[in-house]
Amino acid sequence: MRDHQPDSASHTRHLRLDRPADGVALLTLDNPGQRNAMSDEMTTSWTAAIDALAADPAVRVVVVTGAGSAFCSGGDTSWIAGEPDAGVDRLRSRMLPFYRAWLSIRRLEVPTIAALNGAAIGAGMCLALACDLRYAARGARLGVPFVKLGMHAGMAATYLLPDVVGSAHARDLLLTGRLIDADEALRIGLVSQVHEPGTLLDSVLATADEIAATAPIPSRLTTLALRQRHADLETCLQWEALAQPVTLATADLQEGIAAAREKRPPAFHGR
Repeated sequence: MRDHQPDSASHTRHLRLDRPADGVALLTLDNPGQRNAMSDEMTTSWTAAIDALAADPAVRVVVVTGAGSAFCSGGDTSWIAGEPDAGVDRLRSRMLPFYRAWLSIRRLEVPTIAALNGAAIGAGMCLALACDLRYAARGARLGVPFVKLGMHAGMAATYLLPDVVGSAHARDLLLTGRLIDADEALRIGLVSQVHEPGTLLDSVLATADEIAATAPIPSRLTTLALRQRHADLETCLQWEALAQPVTLATADLQEGIAAAREKRPPAFHGR
């Protein structure tokens, strides 16, 4: 097992930021008593952490996980239902900043990975969907049961879920509100791999190490290309005809080719 408490760890209200390896940042939602529900304190800490990571050129990959038995149980229901007499405009003015705060992980121009150590429900599932990759612990329960709580889906669920699993599976999950286990999530493409609970984080951090060892410039450009979902083939070709030459002009390209010829690991520096 790795030691996940490196010297560069920082801890704010309901959120922990660790640096388990060069280029790897680990964000842990840390409110296990409430199954890592998205409290006001956690939301504030999350926004500050994303701002800090976005400004750090040394970051090459970000992993998100949860403390305790859950990944994230979603929005704090006492906050969601805390103003029963509020009008639509007032409620909208609360929800939009909340959505944008948590989806700010999409601002990071590096690959992001959700390590689903346990339940990822509602907005917690949306946070996982906002990441580029998802890996789950066997036994984790996942879903977007908004309709079962009497509400419309939020936090981009109706955009992110179809993008990840396709329209048919997204309709099933959103309209029934049912929860699925990690094995079914793997079958429908909601997660890429399922690991035993005791090995999940180590396995995900090993994948993060692999990503961090790749050339940073093509890693960032590929991440952006995949997120923007090219409108058509020609749009894709136009993007790649610019992005690939950007990487061909780097010293890292020469290092990568030399390392392949010499049968050694490359040492990329992002230039």
